[in-house]
This record gives sequence, structure tokens and C-alpha cells, in this order.
Amino acid sequence: MRLALALALLPTVVHPDCTTDAMLVFDGSTSMIDSSMGIRGLPKIAEAQRAMARALPEIEDIRRVGLMIYGPQQVGDACEGISLRFLPIEKSAEPILEATRNFAPGGLTPLTASVARAAEVMQYRTEPGVIVLLTDGSETCGGRPCALGAALADQAYDLTVHVIGFQLNPHDGYFQWNNPEQEFGEANVARCLADATGGIYVTTETIDELTDALRMTLGCPVIGWRVTVEGNAG
Repeated sequence: MRLALALALLPTVVHPDCTTDAMLVFDGSTSMIDSSMGIRGLPKIAEAQRAMARALPEIEDIRRVGLMIYGPQQVGDACEGISLRFLPIEKSAEPILEATRNFAPGGLTPLTASVARAAEVMQYRTEPGVIVLLTDGSETCGGRPCALGAALADQAYDLTVHVIGFQLNPHDGYFQWNNPEQEFGEANVARCLADATGGIYVTTETIDELTDALRMTLGCPVIGWRVTVEGNAG
């Protein structure tokens, strides 16, 4: 059996999700200082900034986006560094880029608590919203992403959580350090947040891949391309 893919262009329709406010939950933990290429490569945070610099100027014209950063703590507990920088605003590209340039990564990875806080400030029980979690690792602060995903799906008016893994630590799936839901050998447990709310889970390694993932999750989907699969015996 030989399969052939064909694209058919239909009348373009703007997707209604384009008007929904979004919150970018950005990983500012210590591991974002790491480089995938050792001393020759850029730190992960610098590569993430380059991807955002490409994608966000396109996105800001179609969607209001806010920013929350987790990781760098002010004082005390390394899991308490969760900072709401601003709620969804128009023309958000430069404010996001400036905010992610002007801090030093630090602390652990309270991604569950960060997504929960993002949902709260976006009034998820009564308002539609989109959350995009950008992370380079798993939960390390005892949070339970799967339990949170189920709760958000049950209680939200209309909330979608997308999860972008960026240069994920290859050992994340094998350790359960302060990550009670992680099972040996499974994918990053944060995927539960996307699976439960109808979002996208995507892993990326390069600046180009991360740029595409940001466009896919924060950008404006266009209804109009239809993919057909044709099968021929042979």
C-alpha cells in the first residue's frame, strides 16, 4: 500500500481562538543557564530568547499575551520564585523580551504551581484562556501536574494548556526527585497538563523548532488547509 498526501486550499477562516488571551509561563530555573553544546553553545535561555524574538513580533498583532516567570527566587525557598510580570497585553513582544533578558536564572522548577497561578490570574473559571508552558525540565518542587490538569479540565470555563519542552534533560524521565507523579521511563510528566485540557505537547531542541512551537501554540491557526490521504494498492 502506498500513501500519498495531498493539500487542498479551502477558503481561509480566522480561528476563534485568536481572540483568546494567553499567558506564557517561562522557565527561569537554574538549568536554563546550561548549554546543549557545552562551552561552545549558547545557554538555553539565550536560545529561547532568540526564538521568542522571531515568533513574538508576529504573534503580538493577533493575540494579547502575558508573562509569568518561575525559578529565580527573591529570598528563601528555591521553589517560591514565581513572578507574574504582567497580565495579557497588546504589543507584548518587546515587554516579554525585555523581562526575560533582565533576570538571572535560578531556583528549582515549580511548574505546577506556576501554571495554577497563571490560571487563577486569568480567571479560568469564568473566562476563556490559553497558557503556554515553556520548560526545560520536569517538576522539582513536589507539584502534581496530572492532578492539576484534571482539576483545570473539570473547573475551567474554556482553558487550554500547551506544553513546550525545550532541550529537556534526558534524565528527567528516570528520576522522581520531588516529582511524585513521574513514572520510570515515561515522558515529561508536564505533558498531563496538555493532555487533560486539549492542548499540544511538543519537544524541541533547536531555535528553529522552538520558534515553530511558539508560533503553533501562541500564533493564530488558519482554517483552510485540508490534508487528504490517498491510498493506492501496489
